[in-house]
Amino acid sequence: MKNRWIGLIALLVAEAMNLLDATIVQVAAPVIHTDLGGRTADIQWFSAAYTLPFAALLITGGRLGDRFGRRRCFRIGVAVFVLTSTACALASTAWLLIGLRAIQGAAAALVIPQTIGLIKTGFTGAALPKALGTIGPVMGLAGISGPLLGGVITEASSWRAVFLVNVPLGLAVLALSHLLPESTSPRPPRLDALGTVLLTAGTAFLVYPVLQSRDWFLLPVGVVILGVCVLQQRREARLIELSLFAHRGFAPALLTSTLFFAVMSGTTLVVVLHQQLTLHHTVMHSSLVLLPWSAASGVASLAAGQWLVARFRSRLMYVGLGVLLVGLAAAPYVLLPALAVGGVGAGLFTTAFFAEALHRVEPHETGSAAGLLNAVQQFGGTLGVAAFGTVFLRHPATVDRPLWLAVAVVVLTVGTAHLMRSPRSPRRGRAERVPASTGR
Repeated sequence: MKNRWIGLIALLVAEAMNLLDATIVQVAAPVIHTDLGGRTADIQWFSAAYTLPFAALLITGGRLGDRFGRRRCFRIGVAVFVLTSTACALASTAWLLIGLRAIQGAAAALVIPQTIGLIKTGFTGAALPKALGTIGPVMGLAGISGPLLGGVITEASSWRAVFLVNVPLGLAVLALSHLLPESTSPRPPRLDALGTVLLTAGTAFLVYPVLQSRDWFLLPVGVVILGVCVLQQRREARLIELSLFAHRGFAPALLTSTLFFAVMSGTTLVVVLHQQLTLHHTVMHSSLVLLPWSAASGVASLAAGQWLVARFRSRLMYVGLGVLLVGLAAAPYVLLPALAVGGVGAGLFTTAFFAEALHRVEPHETGSAAGLLNAVQQFGGTLGVAAFGTVFLRHPATVDRPLWLAVAVVVLTVGTAHLMRSPRSPRRGRAERVPASTGR
């Protein structure tokens, strides 16, 4: 049993490494652009090139683990992640870095879906909820530490060092991963190459014109491709458990997740860009400005998971969105206190949202539901980086426009969140204590 807990450390470090990579690079992105040159839109691509393949390949990554072995896929993904991180640190052009970031995102999509399955294989009985309960605090700490580490490392050394952070962490994970038990699904799923290609192409065609602010004809092309993907899944259902959509609130939950995480990623990017490009503050200063947001979100998420969701259930979603609205509306006038208020709202909403989104899901649907929610979360983050970043870069003198856009999207999120709700049976109405979610 001791070896299993040590193996759990490898899984937690891998989860944290993914979140650290995304947040550190977001803080360092303007400095990377200054050094490597290229177009201003490349600043958004440094993040989007990672999250887009990560989102599109998450479900396929989980299926690969189910079929060929979760530990095997986990180790391959971590090894590729370490190698591409090293290559990112040596990149000589912006487009080379963007291409390497895409490979990094694909590697992360092979790593992250395996963690829950490996924990469930390695722990049973009372040890299982304890092991699962470690994910929230670790991810919360990573979310708080990422922006701060990005500022410290970039200012003390260079932007290249932010990628090298992954190397010792990844090597430590590989060294400990032999302690993890191998596992596969008792009914290995068939792979769906066509569905994966359609999903990846459709999301890429949606995001690309928003990032580039041109080639808008690609938007309807992306919609058509995703429509074909839906029809293909209805016929074969290899990527997605279509029974999920029989639950009235699940489809609105996917839309709610997309909108909410678009606001989260877009807002943090805009704050960083405004601090560095408009106000000409240092990277370290930018990372400290984000600290109230991430710290307040982590604390509120923990409190919601431990106490508040059990008492207020889905009503906590509206409280969180209301507090977030207040913070975003006040941000153009009093930035730091407003970011702290917004972070509290984000933390309250995130935990209540995942509890509400998953409470109707049957056991055999859990893996597909978690994969879909993670995928649309990453897709929403990519869209947020694209849309909010584009609005800011067109008018870089102020953050008012993107922040008021964020307010409008949160108002829309209130409506989609309301569609998630449905009457609960008396037995299921008694809310269970839910571990804090980090909104990864």
